[in-house]
Amino acid sequence: MTNGSAQLSILISGGFARAYEQLLPEFQRMSGIKVTTGSGASQGSGPQTIAAQLGRGVAADVVILSREGLNELIAAKMIAPGTDADLARVGLGVALRAGTAKADVSAVAGFEQALLQAKAVAIPGSTSGIWLMHDLFPRLGIAEKINIKVAARGTQAAGMVAAGDADLAVLPVSEILHAPGVDLAGRIAPEIQFMQVFSAAVVAGSREIEASERLIEFLASGRASEAIRNSGMEPLGRAK
Repeated sequence: MTNGSAQLSILISGGFARAYEQLLPEFQRMSGIKVTTGSGASQGSGPQTIAAQLGRGVAADVVILSREGLNELIAAKMIAPGTDADLARVGLGVALRAGTAKADVSAVAGFEQALLQAKAVAIPGSTSGIWLMHDLFPRLGIAEKINIKVAARGTQAAGMVAAGDADLAVLPVSEILHAPGVDLAGRIAPEIQFMQVFSAAVVAGSREIEASERLIEFLASGRASEAIRNSGMEPLGRAK
C-alpha cells in the first residue's frame, strides 16, 4: 500500500487541466495522497515550458502534457521508462469573444474565411500552435495572409480574444469550453483536424513512484471518464 503521507508534485499543461482540476479532489480523498500542482506549456520556447522547468530542477513527480511534448521528454531521458499512459484526446476549435455572432468554421472554406477576415488570430505557442504554423496554415496557403499572434499558452490565446486583442483563437476545444469571456464557435473540419493526445508519465528520479503510478492509473480509469468528457475531451485511458 502507498504511504498515506505521500506527497506528489505535478506539472500539467492546459489541455487536460480542466478535467484534472475536477478529478483531483476525489483522488486525494480516496488515496490520502497530497498533491501540489504547477503548470507549463507542453512544447515551445521560453522558461515556462515543462521541459525547461524540469531542466532547471523544478521538482515534479508526474507530468501531464501533449504526447508530442512527452515524447521529447522521453527522448531527453527525463521520464521513468515505461510509466507513460495516454489519457485523452481532443480536437481543435475556434474561440470567439462571448456574444459574437458565430462563424461557420466546421467546413474548410468557412474556417479559411474566418481566419482571413480576422484582424488578428491568436494561437498557443505550444503543440497545437506549432502544428498550425508549420503544417495547416502553409497547407491552406494562408500563412502569409493572416495576422498571427502567438501566446505562450492556450489560456492566454483565449484571453486575447476575450480582451479584444484578437478576433478569434484556434486551440484545443478543452481550453475553450470553460474559458472566461469566449464562446466555442465550433470544431474545425475533420479533413484539417488535429487530434491532440494528452498523456501522463512519472518523472525520472521521482521518489514517489508508487503514488505517482496510482495517480496516473486513476486518471486513466473509468472513474475519470465523465470529467474528461465534460471538459470536451475523449477518454483514452484503460484501468490496469
